[in-house]
Amino acid sequence: MACFFRRSVAAQLSRICGAHEDVFVPLLSAIPPSKKQLSPGLRLTVNSLVKNGTFSRDADLQTQTERLVKQVKEDGVVQEAVAGHGVINFRINTLLLAEKLLEQLHTDPQSFGVKSEILQNLKKGRTLVEFSSPNIAKKFHAGHLRSTIIGNFIANLKQALGNDVIRVNYLGDWGMQFGLLGAGFQRLGSQEKLQENALQHLYEVYVQVNREAEHDGSIQLAAAEFFRRLEQHDEQALSLWKQFREITVEEYKKIYERLGVYFDQYSGESFHQSKTREVLKDLQSQGLLKTTEKGTGVVDLSAEGDLSSYATLVRSDGTSLYITRDVAAALDRKERFSFDEMIYVTDKSQSVHFQQLFQILQAMGHHWADGCVHVPFGLVVGMSSRLGEVVLLEDILNEARYRMLQNMREAKTSKELADPELTAEQIGVSALIIQDFKGPLISDYKFDWQKVLQAQGDTGVFLQYTHARLRSLLRMHSSESHTHFNPAQLQDNRSLSILQHLLRYDEVLLQSSLDLQPRHLVNFLITLSHLASSAHRELQVKGSSAEVAQARLRLFSCTCSVLSNGMKTLGISPVEKMSKRD
Repeated sequence: MACFFRRSVAAQLSRICGAHEDVFVPLLSAIPPSKKQLSPGLRLTVNSLVKNGTFSRDADLQTQTERLVKQVKEDGVVQEAVAGHGVINFRINTLLLAEKLLEQLHTDPQSFGVKSEILQNLKKGRTLVEFSSPNIAKKFHAGHLRSTIIGNFIANLKQALGNDVIRVNYLGDWGMQFGLLGAGFQRLGSQEKLQENALQHLYEVYVQVNREAEHDGSIQLAAAEFFRRLEQHDEQALSLWKQFREITVEEYKKIYERLGVYFDQYSGESFHQSKTREVLKDLQSQGLLKTTEKGTGVVDLSAEGDLSSYATLVRSDGTSLYITRDVAAALDRKERFSFDEMIYVTDKSQSVHFQQLFQILQAMGHHWADGCVHVPFGLVVGMSSRLGEVVLLEDILNEARYRMLQNMREAKTSKELADPELTAEQIGVSALIIQDFKGPLISDYKFDWQKVLQAQGDTGVFLQYTHARLRSLLRMHSSESHTHFNPAQLQDNRSLSILQHLLRYDEVLLQSSLDLQPRHLVNFLITLSHLASSAHRELQVKGSSAEVAQARLRLFSCTCSVLSNGMKTLGISPVEKMSKRD
């Protein structure tokens, strides 16, 4: 709905400056609510007018600004234009704001923000997101949490904005470690234990065989032999490997279900191993693959062609590397899915790897590699549970549920819920996601359970609490009609602050889409929760006249819708109740 107001202001600017109004629409932004700025409006920076040539760099900017402001006419939408320091503020009709914005939200809450005209120039089409990507035959390490929830957010955002999204989990399911595990399982494994606790048993076998291999060279030979059989598609070796893979995927799906994450495809290095020869042949035919003195096969990535920068794709023994399989995977995905963009979500230590991958694809003549992006993230320090340092994601989720349940019991709300453990889990996951998304993804951050699970402050618990209280209010007054409302009853500061903030939603979605950072949406939702919480305390529905009550219920209903939509985009399941009172 911000589009209606942007377009109205842009029409005046077009009349004054002579340029088409489309020039001005993307330059206008909603003014964030603050104690200093109580009147909702739009803002235009003077610098943006200089950049697009509307203002002359040579003439006095303040004089040009004041001249423009004087020519703005008060109409049904714009009430006033004010020249500020480097900006022009346009105050808009607050009755019209309440009417237009809340009517659209009430009629079609799902499309609010995501259908905005400022999002129309974003790249549309098919987006493939590769994320999570743990190693098979191992328990889900906590280190994969960030990739999982960040990738899920990006996929959700792209889907909300109208893209056809393919979610791919590229499993680490190939390599010499499976030779070691296979040889170890043949010596130490038990099918009975595998059925009882598969990943724990495989982990124990892997640890023990690794320990023995340090002192027994025959185990390394047996591992190499098993992997050789695997690469040659020996039936017995392949059968055991498939069993490990299938068991692992089924176990991982249980964790993903707890996180509210799903995938369209479980892929892996093994899927593309057979195609690496074709990749190497193609590189050789194009004269891109060079052999070094050590016998390794490399692709020169230097601008000067002097091998000052290169990527190794073949070992001296002729075997391929991880990057070789990544090239094969990218080519296969382009052919199979015909994506318009492909996004990889991994930790920042792999930044050079993906830079090289994209350069190799470009060198091979695949210019669609321009649409390939790596989203890097930093490390989490200090994740621990009552059992000590945590390495397993399952332990983290259990710990979040346990601590949240303890908090709920202390607040005497757990007995009032139909399923307190499920509610505790949903809130606990929310807390983990918001803690992770609050800052730039590239930054490392220190994990603190006490801060994560606080009910007050900028936390996932607070978001859930606000949503649950609003849902409670709406259920309590569900019999009361708020089909029609009088916008004149929403002209107080609390109501206007919420309306002013909601006006920014499409801009937040745009910024999130441009840099693929969730913190913009997190900050928006946290501010919205604070504004809604204050309004909930002060703007009583019960005991108010029917006209006032209907207007306030419309405001709270629409606020709740945006809060819910935003939380779902982040990968959070909004809870309906946090206590019987809710």
